[in-house]
Amino acid sequence: MRIAINCRSFLLKNYTGIGRYAFNLVKSLSEIDKEDEFWLYVQKKYFDFKRSIPRVPADNFTVKVDWFGQGLNKTLSPVDIYHTPTIETLSVEKTKIIVTVHDLVYKTYPQGHTQQSRDTAEKQLTETVKKADRIICCSQSTINDLRRNFSVREDQISLVYQGVDKNIFYPLNDSARERAAAYLRKKGIDQPFLLFVGTIEPRKNLQNLLLALSILKKKKLFKGKLVVSGMKGWMVEGLEEVIKKFDLTNDVIFPGYVADEDLRALYNLCEVFIFPSFYEGFGFPIVEAFSCGAAVITSNVSACPEISADAAIMIDPYNPDQIADAVIRMIDDKTLKNNLRVKALRRANHFSFQKTAQETLAVYKDVYVNTK
Repeated sequence: MRIAINCRSFLLKNYTGIGRYAFNLVKSLSEIDKEDEFWLYVQKKYFDFKRSIPRVPADNFTVKVDWFGQGLNKTLSPVDIYHTPTIETLSVEKTKIIVTVHDLVYKTYPQGHTQQSRDTAEKQLTETVKKADRIICCSQSTINDLRRNFSVREDQISLVYQGVDKNIFYPLNDSARERAAAYLRKKGIDQPFLLFVGTIEPRKNLQNLLLALSILKKKKLFKGKLVVSGMKGWMVEGLEEVIKKFDLTNDVIFPGYVADEDLRALYNLCEVFIFPSFYEGFGFPIVEAFSCGAAVITSNVSACPEISADAAIMIDPYNPDQIADAVIRMIDDKTLKNNLRVKALRRANHFSFQKTAQETLAVYKDVYVNTK
């Protein structure tokens, strides 16, 4: 097969969710498939230094750079499969199309998006359902959302869970934990601390997490700080108001986007990892935290229960008191916390990018052979 993959999701240095998925999918495919021919489609201008061309050390992987914005059809020679790891305008012809749909957040949490972004997403997803020979979804929750909102055929959808890179996210031994703790102290992060990881935007529910922190501080049940690791997204103005109103200025640390090594240290050393998102199509931070053996609190909605199974405490993300109570339970009950850490590591074994690549490759072959 000749397979083209759009790589725009991980051309920027600080990629998160979708970029992490696309990068690791390509990397893992290059490790398991030495027979098929892969073309990596990249749009880049000559003096665009923010984007980097991917390097894949495999003879059957070739980068096709669209320097002048000519589009897919003029940049790529005929291919059997075109896979875009995220929804986009499908301007490719005479090939079988596979699209990964990560979530329908613009439908399920519209208040977190502008009208323009909702209209664009609706147009692209409508086109995806119409044109795609196969739609890969990263959770059953996303499949359910897709079926609820669009008329999709049963044979048009494949469930392929995403993975976690265990070369990056793993439990630290005692000496490594000591070094990591010393390193974090230099950055102003002392133990104990609570941890949130994710892009700072409304659906991640940081406001209710901050309200839960204020409850803990008011009752003097937690003396540490909350570390919020992630890039600023959109509509974040309300967080500063909450921080000022509840006098949390000295209780919250915003390190921004952090390197993978720093993120591994944070997952390993946090007292509790809290991910109270209103909506997730998969939830990479949950699996990364599991892979480091963290004690996790997460939401009881969207894909979070599906991904977490029994390895986390589930909370109502709309209830700050319940979030605070879950933190108290985790701090007070050491047996509960240790049991969850054991379950977290066990649950992390269900997710790997090699498995993601193997199942995605099976989708490629099925579409190539069985789709007219």
